[in-house]
Amino acid sequence: MPINTKKLWLITACTGFFFLKNTAWSQSNCYGLALKTCPSPEDRTVPDVKDMLTWDQKQRVVGFRNDYRSYEGDVFRAGRAYPIPRSPRSLDGISYRYKRHDYRLSDYLHRNSVTGMMVIKDGKTVWEYYGQGNTPTTLWTSRSVGKSVVSTLIGIALKQGKIKSLDDAIVKYNPDVRGTVWENVTLRQLLQHSSGVAWNEDYTKPGSDFARLTQCEAGADAYECVRKLVEDPARQSYAPAGSSWSYSSGGAWLLGDTLEKATGKSLSQNLQEMIWQPYGMTQDGVWHSYLKGKHDVGAHGFNATLEDWGKFGLFVLNNGVLPDGRKMLPDHWMEEARHWVRARNSVSASHPEGIYGYQWWNNSVPSGTRDAAPLHGLEYENSQWAIGIFGQFIAVDQKENLVIVQWSTWPEAEPSFDTRPLETSLMFNAIANFLR
Repeated sequence: MPINTKKLWLITACTGFFFLKNTAWSQSNCYGLALKTCPSPEDRTVPDVKDMLTWDQKQRVVGFRNDYRSYEGDVFRAGRAYPIPRSPRSLDGISYRYKRHDYRLSDYLHRNSVTGMMVIKDGKTVWEYYGQGNTPTTLWTSRSVGKSVVSTLIGIALKQGKIKSLDDAIVKYNPDVRGTVWENVTLRQLLQHSSGVAWNEDYTKPGSDFARLTQCEAGADAYECVRKLVEDPARQSYAPAGSSWSYSSGGAWLLGDTLEKATGKSLSQNLQEMIWQPYGMTQDGVWHSYLKGKHDVGAHGFNATLEDWGKFGLFVLNNGVLPDGRKMLPDHWMEEARHWVRARNSVSASHPEGIYGYQWWNNSVPSGTRDAAPLHGLEYENSQWAIGIFGQFIAVDQKENLVIVQWSTWPEAEPSFDTRPLETSLMFNAIANFLR
């Protein structure tokens, strides 16, 4: 029977239109999140989140850039976008010395499994890098960089009067902790991780509190599971509140939960209204949610593009001043945020000034470091670092007018300071010195 070419053309055209229409719908829907721009690349499969702490390197790349679709998520939407101005510069000549070897920036990217990096000097992006297939629309997960975002939102709530004082006991805003070991812990102590409440953050032990939190996130009814874990009546203090520092994602989760109850808004809604839209972020982001529209993860779970990570760094660098001149943060808030806590375990021979502030880190090169250079650049008095496991960073230095953002997939969640964290500090110091 002869082929009806006209009919064949019509079928082909309609089929193509159907495919394009459905592809366009899928992209605009973005896994039900209806993001303004769907992230790319779009990986076909993602690793199981219950195994997050033991993913291999390839799984970690795919998992970290698909966190936004691997869990329930609340979208914080961009408004009118104000991209960071570009003023490209070559950083090829930068080098640093680490353990008697000299390395260049290209060496650093390879050695540290860097998947994205941006350098912003004097308000302009001077250099950016995307690896492992990441793009300017990739939404990368923050891990504990999200703690520094929550810290900043606490500052905004304080200026608004939603929180009266950092020295208030959290029970004033969060009645759920009444009768638990957390009841008389203050907001300041949660910010500084000096609550004195026992919490095992070990990322290598399957039975640690953090590992149990990860399993809660991978299951059903995550909010109740994590709440029961953190607020367990059997949980005890190991030291008087304020006397000892110990890093705690449980305390950080409770801080975020308390902020939500003090403001009556989820973390993502606070972020969207207070920073994301008024500061002109460029893309929608997604916050890992335990209970959509109500409770997001205070300890981590912030997913955004590299540029918007950088823009958040600029917001902090500029003390929370919006483009229209409004001040969103209390006076001197960022200086206070890097008044390193002097509690036991935050002060050491390598960091006698202290290592932790309001959920920001002092990641300066330790005193007495040998066989490494440059030792100076980002100084602890002026710089503060948002840090997440497996090598996520936002470094902000107000004196140098500099923001450096890094995405990574380190093989270890938390390597010892004299290895990858030190190498990162040396590299960032080298960048700061080069751009002076």
